[in-house]
Amino acid sequence: MSTRTMRDVKGGRLEPSEYTENFSDHHPLLSRHEAMVEADRCYFCYDAPCMTACPTSIDVPMFIRQISADNAKGSAKTIFEQNILGGMCARVCPTETLCEQACVREVAEGKPVKIGQLQRYATDYLMRESDEHPFSRAAPTGKRIAVVGGGPAGLSCAHRLAMHGHDVTVFDAREKAGGLSEYGIAAYKSVDDFAQKELQFILDIGGISVQTGKKLGTDIHLSDMASDYDAVFLGIGLANVNALGLDGEDADGCEDAVEYIANLRQASDLSTIPVGRRVVVIGGGMTAIDVAAQAKLLGAEEVTIAYRRGKDGMNASEYEQELAQTHGVTIRHWLQPKALVLDDAGAIAGIELEYTSQSNGSLSGTGETVTLAADQVFKAIGQQFDDGPLANSGLNLDRGRIQTDDNRKTNLGNVWAGGDCVRSGEDLTVVSVEDGKIAAESIHAMLTA
Repeated sequence: MSTRTMRDVKGGRLEPSEYTENFSDHHPLLSRHEAMVEADRCYFCYDAPCMTACPTSIDVPMFIRQISADNAKGSAKTIFEQNILGGMCARVCPTETLCEQACVREVAEGKPVKIGQLQRYATDYLMRESDEHPFSRAAPTGKRIAVVGGGPAGLSCAHRLAMHGHDVTVFDAREKAGGLSEYGIAAYKSVDDFAQKELQFILDIGGISVQTGKKLGTDIHLSDMASDYDAVFLGIGLANVNALGLDGEDADGCEDAVEYIANLRQASDLSTIPVGRRVVVIGGGMTAIDVAAQAKLLGAEEVTIAYRRGKDGMNASEYEQELAQTHGVTIRHWLQPKALVLDDAGAIAGIELEYTSQSNGSLSGTGETVTLAADQVFKAIGQQFDDGPLANSGLNLDRGRIQTDDNRKTNLGNVWAGGDCVRSGEDLTVVSVEDGKIAAESIHAMLTA
């Protein structure tokens, strides 16, 4: 399907001051007074449901009590004991569906304690004010571990192993370590190069070296590492983006939302990022929300998210959906992509969508369609694990991802895995951090048995 139209995709749609304002910190740091007042709202519950709801089991009542006692540094250490990426998780974790949803004040009043913002207050304070790492290394063990992937799972694993006295080498395929923290989240959620500051904070414990530009299956190989190191941890994430399965998907203007977000995150000048005047995003998760909101903040006039199911079916939380809408994003439900509309030059000019309905849990198209004009169509319908780099390694997969036991150990004798690349991965930073921590303790137990 083609049409004669004038595409409008360009950078520099806004004044410099507008970029600065639009991509400023989404949740400015609480002041000391604000943090003390908020901490006083906590009931410090026994068997606190907020703690149970945290995938890393942070002692929430304890760290909030420490804030109320004006001991922000001690509060941060309580957080970091369970989650060494507590600073980033305070920025990106969906607290509204985890600890804050479980908060007794949420249940009773509909207004939970601002646990995420209090966590950021404490962790930022320690990282900003302290010259010393909150943890020290145990005596060197002489054991060497290779961690493949410098994202949340890999860094969590590396830090815990280093703390136990082991030497860790982190290999990452990109130019910078950090994984999704560096490349994959909305720019306004993590400003001032925080991902790299957090990386350095983690490395400051000592015993961890980082080698970037090392791609698994090309520059490094699992079989070699399994022989050369005492243990290997794989935190390699999901490399492949799901396709729409439509003709013309390789046309100019049909874009991978993950790659676009990564480019935006690395841009030193946001005015250089081209954005369409009319944008359509296909998907219902956090990637869809993030790319849609940022397209609007870059100056797009019309941004529409099209999702094949209803509002309750979206993976993005209700809070994030509402956040996108406050930025001017339109969310349309019960629509699935049917055909891409191309202009005479073979580039994206729009997308035809089919209305859907659901019966007994089964989704089907109704045959009724609507066509939306678009200069850009973003694919944000999930990612897949790339098992190519693990070919002939003997590693067992389960439904397309790495199979592990409860300790994140694979079927190979000295190989562990965690994060989004494993079958149980939940596409949450905080869950990846927990995976890395669990694997590190399992590796340590094996090495010291």
